[in-house]
Amino acid sequence: MQWIRNQQPDPDRVRAYKTAIFITLIGNLILAVGKAIVTQLTGSAALYADTANSVSDVIYSLAIVIGLWLALQPPDLSHPQGHARFEPLVGMVVAAMMGIAGYEALRTSINRYLSGGAVIELNLPSLILIASAAIKAIMFFWVRKLAALAESPSLKISAKDNLSDVLTSLAAFLGILGSNYLHPLLDPAAGLLVSLWIFKAAFDAGKENIRYLTGAGADPELRQKIIETANQVEGVLQVHHMMSDYVGPKLVVDMHINLPGDSSLDQVHEIEDHVVTALEALPEVDRAYVHVEPLDEINPLSGQ
Repeated sequence: MQWIRNQQPDPDRVRAYKTAIFITLIGNLILAVGKAIVTQLTGSAALYADTANSVSDVIYSLAIVIGLWLALQPPDLSHPQGHARFEPLVGMVVAAMMGIAGYEALRTSINRYLSGGAVIELNLPSLILIASAAIKAIMFFWVRKLAALAESPSLKISAKDNLSDVLTSLAAFLGILGSNYLHPLLDPAAGLLVSLWIFKAAFDAGKENIRYLTGAGADPELRQKIIETANQVEGVLQVHHMMSDYVGPKLVVDMHINLPGDSSLDQVHEIEDHVVTALEALPEVDRAYVHVEPLDEINPLSGQ
């Protein structure tokens, strides 16, 4: 018989996911359409770069909708441990879309730079970029709060992307301003700066999620926190083995603990349950497997 892990999504977490997804999708869609219209009317390379970034935001928003819907599905026969591993895949899609946007922004900016640039009127481009920066700032604070509630790395990346968009919109605005008062080449130069900013954000997003997909372990500080949590459970003499790895955005912990050799089976079982409960209460841990052994001469761990 194949057992299915009995775990249902937390209602508050699901609500935070849904709210963040709605904000991200609608906000990015409005900004992408508005920027595309103004870019078509003005021909600004800096605004074109920012528009490409917003279009990629819409695409990754759709990917987040699909990926997080899959990640929130309860365990079933096909995925007995749940579907959390879909979430870092969403993060990689976000990183890929940002990389494509960065390439398109870079290509256009280089072409405009080589052609000598142009003076861009301050009217519509300035208004759309200032409005974009303001909207993205609101989205950043809102989505960051919801990401913390949902404990979602994908939403955290989305929040960081919103902050990056605030900075890129301001950079594009300064480029358009500079094309009027300093030199026409400052508009495509700002486009180049925006594209490099997008590439950095894409790299950071990909680097974080690749850890979740490749089974990276917890960092030393978190390993020590996990060991100390187990050691604080009454009855545990020492932890002599602990291994952790990411399966999706959270950790699976495999731990060996020492108990007195004369403990009864009931005592052993009770202490083991308490350790599992304590470990799985940590926000970074998805599930824990604890093996009990009698005390021997093995030295306790110090964070390894």
